[in-house]
Amino acid sequence: MIADHPLRASIADEMHVRRLPRFAAPCRLMQVVTVLGEKAGDAPRRHLEALAATTGSTAPISDRYAVLQLAGMSLVWERHTEFASYTLLRDGSFDMPFDPAHFEPQLSAILADMPGEILRATQIALLPSDAPEPTDAQRDAWFSSEATVVCDVADGAARIMSDFRLQADGYGRLLVLDRHLAGDEPAQLVQRLQELGNYRNKALLGLPLAQRLTPAVTGLEARLAELTGAVSERRSQDDQLLDELTYLSAELARLVAETRYRMSATRAYAQLSIDRLASLRIGPVRGHQTLADFTERRLTPAVRTCESFSARLENLSQRAAWTSELLRTRIDIALAKQNRDLLTSMDRRTQLQLRLQQTVEGLSVVAISYYLVGLAKYVFEALPGVDYDRATAVAVPVVLTGVALALWNLRRRLHD
Repeated sequence: MIADHPLRASIADEMHVRRLPRFAAPCRLMQVVTVLGEKAGDAPRRHLEALAATTGSTAPISDRYAVLQLAGMSLVWERHTEFASYTLLRDGSFDMPFDPAHFEPQLSAILADMPGEILRATQIALLPSDAPEPTDAQRDAWFSSEATVVCDVADGAARIMSDFRLQADGYGRLLVLDRHLAGDEPAQLVQRLQELGNYRNKALLGLPLAQRLTPAVTGLEARLAELTGAVSERRSQDDQLLDELTYLSAELARLVAETRYRMSATRAYAQLSIDRLASLRIGPVRGHQTLADFTERRLTPAVRTCESFSARLENLSQRAAWTSELLRTRIDIALAKQNRDLLTSMDRRTQLQLRLQQTVEGLSVVAISYYLVGLAKYVFEALPGVDYDRATAVAVPVVLTGVALALWNLRRRLHD
């Protein structure tokens, strides 16, 4: 029997999550997306389990995906890295395409104690192929006339309408006209449209952060230019400059740590949005802007702003490191010069000490010889028949020579 990899089952399950059940027009959907944050833990799953217990649903609930049946409608729950989505699906015809009351009381039960903060909430209406296309009056009643997006998707198999604005009830609106969708195509189309909107909003979360911190980065950039000029012109003390550069580098490190995750997430979500946009196979409708025009008009500049902000931070950090290295090099050179001057001074002192020592040694020869000649004089005086004055005079050069030779021999041995 072949041993399974520990992750085989979870990898296989991952390929089947995050999909909507099959449905067909006419039907209505509502999706609520919440930002969970990093400390949500198991709160979303516990919230869903409590909801299932109140409705008597026995469907299995995994950590990332679940489908519950709630009295005439389906609830599809998906857990992502930092957000979760709740999608309510109700089949059947309808008179009013955008009325949250169609999803009550289940909607209120879901919103009660829902973990996280709502980032996006959308009502979706799917009209069948035999339904008449909305009139201009209906379209103006549902959407803002100056900002309506109308385009074909799925190579003309469907047409979408929306203004992508928050309405008075707090929900966005999306109308999908089924031309000739079949099988899983309606579910796949709605899921791609919603993923595009969700990823687009997640990507745009980085823009306010970049805009809020740009003045701080500009101030640090100007201060770094001043410090670099001070380093090159020696306008202040090196230790003071080093303290200010250390503080500036610490501020840059704080900004990088504060923004790196959000800026990286912005790039990732923007790429996912572009991928979903390409998969919709959009076709234009004369006289209206397309979904691609609407998305790229604002998403691309926002992503470029975030990328520019990140590049400025990285460049500023590198320049601060270069300036600090330059200042440290100058400080090291100054210390090396101080050490060299100190060694030169010590060498001069050593030479003076050596000369003084040699002088003292010369005086020592005279002093030792003086005492030895005095002792010899006492010996000469004690000897009978010896002219001690003449003997003492003869002993002086002999003693001086002997003492000098003895000290020279001792110094040579110590040197060896």
